[in-house]
Amino acid sequence: MIKERTCLTMNEAKEILEGLKENDRNKDIKTFIKKFAKLDEKESKKLKEKLESLNLMKLRQIDIVKIVDVCPENAVELNKIFTEISLDADETSKILDAIKNN
Repeated sequence: MIKERTCLTMNEAKEILEGLKENDRNKDIKTFIKKFAKLDEKESKKLKEKLESLNLMKLRQIDIVKIVDVCPENAVELNKIFTEISLDADETSKILDAIKNN
């Protein structure tokens, strides 16, 4: 039964898996996360907090999670995350600065 829906970064999902019983499926997921997560747990949490503190109206929780997981390096990569909306130059620069200064 689903009790709550929350957007999680890959590292947050990994933390939850650590508390569960070890099985092949969990091992596969952990391997995937280890392979594709660009930041460690501490950096991931710090970047997520920075992005949330920007208080940008267009930046939803799901977008923040995607940004943390992908860590886009330029405006083109960042805009690929936002399919439903477009960011202006100021919003883009704020997000990219937060990523670079993490």
